[in-house]
Amino acid sequence: MMEAEQINGSVNRRRSRRPGQASNGFTLLELMIVISIIIILVGIGVGMYQRSIQGARESVLKEDLQTMRQAIDNYTLDKQQAPQSLQDLVDGHYLRSVPVDPVCRQEWVVHFSDTVISPDQSGSGIDDVHSACEGTGQSDQRPYSEW
Repeated sequence: MMEAEQINGSVNRRRSRRPGQASNGFTLLELMIVISIIIILVGIGVGMYQRSIQGARESVLKEDLQTMRQAIDNYTLDKQQAPQSLQDLVDGHYLRSVPVDPVCRQEWVVHFSDTVISPDQSGSGIDDVHSACEGTGQSDQRPYSEW
């Protein structure tokens, strides 16, 4: 019985080691395959991260536009005159500060109109605000300037 175990042990040792071959480690091909897989996974992750950042900026843009439009309407109804600049909204305490466009970091495009919201309104001014960005949104493929 002891001889059989010794023979099996020596055969297993002979199979695992060949002359001129290292007993431990990876081959260059194995390392290259692993590194290639890691690079592919990192590339996918970076792309997903950038898309999520852009989606977050677009969400902030929509929220900022909605907030400023609401502030313009409230200012116009309270003062019976539309604001002449976005700074008027800050001065009247309708906004804490004029937000920065989160997508392209540019100034807002304001739309002046001669129309009035209510019959009591005595003057015209800003009635809408848009983004100055030239790109299109990834969520609905509309230009940012139309939001």
